[in-house]
Amino acid sequence: MQLFRQDILSAQPARLYRAWMAEFRTPFFRSYLMNQPELVKTVLKDRPDDFPKSARVGEGLRPLLGNSVFLTNGDVWKRQRRIIDPAFEGGRLRETFPAMWDASEAAAARLPEGVVEIEAQTSHAAADVIFRTLFSIPIEDALASAVFHEFRIYQRSQPILNLAAFVPLPRWMPRLFRRDTRASAARIRALIGQLVDRRAQEIAAGTAPDDLATKIMTTRDPVTGETFSPEEMVDQVAIFFLAGHETSASALAWALYLMALYPEWQDKVAEEAEALRDCDFAVMSQLPVTRDVFRETLRLYPPVPMMVREATCPERFRDRDVRRGSQLVLSPWHLHRHERLWERPDDFDPGRWQTENGRACGRDAYIPFSAGARVCTGAGFAMVEGPLILARVLRDMAVSPVEGRVPVPVAHLTVRAKDGIWLNLAKR
Repeated sequence: MQLFRQDILSAQPARLYRAWMAEFRTPFFRSYLMNQPELVKTVLKDRPDDFPKSARVGEGLRPLLGNSVFLTNGDVWKRQRRIIDPAFEGGRLRETFPAMWDASEAAAARLPEGVVEIEAQTSHAAADVIFRTLFSIPIEDALASAVFHEFRIYQRSQPILNLAAFVPLPRWMPRLFRRDTRASAARIRALIGQLVDRRAQEIAAGTAPDDLATKIMTTRDPVTGETFSPEEMVDQVAIFFLAGHETSASALAWALYLMALYPEWQDKVAEEAEALRDCDFAVMSQLPVTRDVFRETLRLYPPVPMMVREATCPERFRDRDVRRGSQLVLSPWHLHRHERLWERPDDFDPGRWQTENGRACGRDAYIPFSAGARVCTGAGFAMVEGPLILARVLRDMAVSPVEGRVPVPVAHLTVRAKDGIWLNLAKR
């Protein structure tokens, strides 16, 4: 339990990078890590209703996320997705692209020369994207800046697992959250509530911008005809910020670190980035290498290292009896580096995505955004945002490692570096 609370990656034995399935026992439940692609497909794609999200993992995040789409299951989740998904359909990406472009320009302009802790910079950039695309405001807006500041406090106070993830407490029993975690979550939700109230007033007055928040708040469930209540919208904005900001910041920071380690790939991305002169969504088709670099980053450093599902009925997997209530762990961290699936699994090689092995594993053993019905609704959004900001930064800046500063990946809310990622930045 101590290892899990400190860093969930350090608690895993090396043999799991070759195992198809492994069992972990506690006095309260059994957990099964599943790396075999057929098992992953069964859980995520073929029978998702039989394996809902585990309530255990959500225990630690509920003070912030409430009843958001990230934590719900069944009919509640289906209703939430019916309202949310239209805002992230393919055509909407083109509409949100100018906001992403402005955020990428601002991110490049903010970067200083010299030794820089890059995670702080990518956090700022990713938060700016969220506020511009969701509420049409830059991060410099007073409310946006306050949310970002409070979220940094929350990150430092939140362990990956709450005690309730291990011990099945009855619903009436108070949860053992740290006082600073509860207070920080309450402040974030109050600030988001102000943003939601402000937008509701703009919608009523007919002055609301046509952004993601307006789209989601005005979309009616095609089944019930209802829209989100203000409280429900606060829940959803909290997860948009957590998922859209925290995960993108992690991926961008690791991508820039890998570019520092592999200057030949950095030069290819910088060369492609010369196409970024005018705000035109079509320019993304001119960044194929950058896209493969970002995909390879997500393979080696998936922002969400593990997902947990729960068996709702007895199962039999790989000649093992899996009891009802067992926790099924699907680990992108292990699956993406699995020695029996990938060629040279620990090597950074964006070129692998153009090989037969890379394409096959991309279909069967690559789940940075989950898969199936519960695939991340913002996956397409992330695959535009990440390559765009990466290319824009490297168009102006060259990055190189800092001697003696090798980042150690640890998993808390996402995969971050234990003491930050330090890079040398120099103008091109």
